[in-house]
Order: sequence, then C-alpha cells, then structure tokens
Amino acid sequence: MVLLADPVLPHKARELLGALAQLALFCSGEGLPVNAEVWLQREVIERFIAVGCPHVEESTRGNYRSRLLRLREVVFGGDCVTGEPAKLSGSSRNRPYSRRELADLWGWANGQPTDELRWGCKTLLALGAGVGLDSPEVIPLRVHDVRSSPYESGAVVVATRGERKREILCLRPWEPVLAAAAERLTAPGTASYLFRPNSYGRGTNTVTNFLARTKPSQGVPRLVMGRLRTTWLVDLFNARLPITVIVAAAGVDTLHGLSRVLPYLAGIPADEAARLLRGD
Repeated sequence: MVLLADPVLPHKARELLGALAQLALFCSGEGLPVNAEVWLQREVIERFIAVGCPHVEESTRGNYRSRLLRLREVVFGGDCVTGEPAKLSGSSRNRPYSRRELADLWGWANGQPTDELRWGCKTLLALGAGVGLDSPEVIPLRVHDVRSSPYESGAVVVATRGERKREILCLRPWEPVLAAAAERLTAPGTASYLFRPNSYGRGTNTVTNFLARTKPSQGVPRLVMGRLRTTWLVDLFNARLPITVIVAAAGVDTLHGLSRVLPYLAGIPADEAARLLRGD
C-alpha cells in the first residue's frame, strides 16, 4: 500500500508506514478484518483519529490523518460520504480549563513539596485565571502593583507593566489568593517581585523554568499561562461583559486577538438571543 503511494524519499515512506501501522493495530483491536479496503475507509480513519490514539498530541493525530488520507486517495480515491471529519485544533495550548481542571490544578499547587513552589503556583493561577496575564506580564510585576481597588470594597486591582500597561480588576474567586500572595511579601521600603521574589534574573523563561521544577501529578493538566488567560477571557464573555471592557482589560487593540476563544463560548438559547437582537 505504501509503495502505491510512491513516496519519493525514505523518510516519507517511514512516515506512511508508521501511520498505517498504528491504524492496523487499532483495526486489529476493533476486530476488523485484515483488509486494505476496510482499513482505509474514511469512516475507519476518522474513528481511529477520534478514539484510537488518545495519548498523542493533536498535531500528531493531524499528521496521521493526512498520511492515511493520502494512502486512501492513491489506493482507492473518493471522499467520506457519511459524515464530516473530526475537528482537530492542531494545538490545545489555548483551550480553556474546565472547572474540574482548575480544581485539580489548585490541589496540585497546594500539594507542591516546598513553600516557594506552592506560593509560586498559586500566584500563577491567580494572575492567569483571575486577571488574564500572560508570562511576559507576570515576570516584571512587583508586590505593590497589587492593591485595593478604589471602585469596589474588597476588590483587588493589578497594575501591569510594559507595553500593555493597564489596571485590571481581579475576578472575585481569585481575590483572596492574590491578596494573600502580595501580603506575605509586603515589607516597608522594599519593591519585591510578586512572582519568584528571590530570583533577580528576570529572563523570558522565568515562568517556564519555575514550572519545570514543580512536581507533576497524574491526571492533572499542565499549568499553561495561555490556557489560564483563555479561561479568564471565556469567563468574561460568558458573563456578558461589554466587548469594550474585555478589550481594555485584555490589553489588545483589535478583536482579532480574541477570536481564538470563540469556539469555547457558551451558546445562548434561541428565545434569549431573539430578545437580545430586538434590543429589549
């Protein structure tokens, strides 16, 4: 079958053989006959992509699909007539965390072996899911950049530094975490960093290096600042905040940078959508 695809280079042949071998193992486990016409049915390929290789990255699954479809086109041709292909995002780095995943991450943060790691992880969670900051905005923050809001009693506001300088109110559930993180480091006459206060080399990999030292926990997703920021954005959109407020808080100039969150927003019932569209 691979020879029929006429791979020009040896590594192309290896890629096709690798994908086909994975499909063959999956079909064997499903009790399907050893038959090329069965293996390369478009529907079988889509099922393999959807459920047959759960332990690989989505980008790898996408590569498997493209290679197997090339084999199908060469050997049989034709398209899938029974359904649409499973959607792959190529990367899950921006997928928001679920409530369960956030709870797991909170438990993971509190279970770190040292006080430094525990507070560092909790601070990152609060700054990402509570304020929507990404790594470059976290690194230069000082303790005094976290302060009480003059607008709401008990609210916490964060003043960012750098090109996207702005003030952001923290989401209510994360206020106590952020306030406690700042309070423990507050000392008269000092200007400590909020994250990793004892690290004075503030390189672009400060957050990455810190996370590499944390202790992983089975079943708990990795802490990714981009995913925390997306989680924050989705919460704001689902709370029906005016788009101008979200754009200002996110520190972006256009809506293009927010478009990646659209697939994750909650739908609106038809009756409510009709009411909103009428302007009631």
